[in-house]
Amino acid sequence: MRSRFDEQLNELNTELITMGSMCENAISMSAQALMDGDIELANRAAQYDAEIDQKERDIETLCMKLLLQQQPVAHDLRTISSALKMITDMERIGDQSADIAEIVATAKIAASDETLHIAEMSRAVKKMVTESVDAFVGRDVKLARDTINYDDVVDGLFDKVKDALAERFKKGGEPEYALDLLMIAKYFERIGDHATNIAEWVLYSVTGRKE
Repeated sequence: MRSRFDEQLNELNTELITMGSMCENAISMSAQALMDGDIELANRAAQYDAEIDQKERDIETLCMKLLLQQQPVAHDLRTISSALKMITDMERIGDQSADIAEIVATAKIAASDETLHIAEMSRAVKKMVTESVDAFVGRDVKLARDTINYDDVVDGLFDKVKDALAERFKKGGEPEYALDLLMIAKYFERIGDHATNIAEWVLYSVTGRKE
């Protein structure tokens, strides 16, 4: 019985890694569409959210099977309940990546100095998503805490974007452009928050405490 349970837990880990990779792809596609002004890529990125939603449902089904059939206790129960919380945050990452792509597609934003800071944000939050999922699979408390602390980097980049856009606006820049970029930056900042949530659930799954 335990052998079958361990196999299913390994399957859960694999599915979470896959969903994490999908989130990374969604972030990358949206950021690349922004930097290149690629409307076709932006549209593909927006549609990709449906695949992430389906993966969430698949993992949710697997978790429910584990809970109902295996009736886990102690750390096994924490692992499965944490996975259910994590996929909710990953689904939101997919949603917000799609929101970014939709702004790029409709506003036809061109690259600028301000978008370079946003590109940095996209790389930072992608790193956070990757490492939060890796921390779960490896039950790595240090990596989870490092991921939580790295959110300060994302917040700092968001402040840089805000300051740059404010300066641009003072010099007579188009307000619609500034608002579109600010919204995109805010979505990336929220993705960082969701990656932080994932890392916090990793800590709970390992230690029994959510910091």
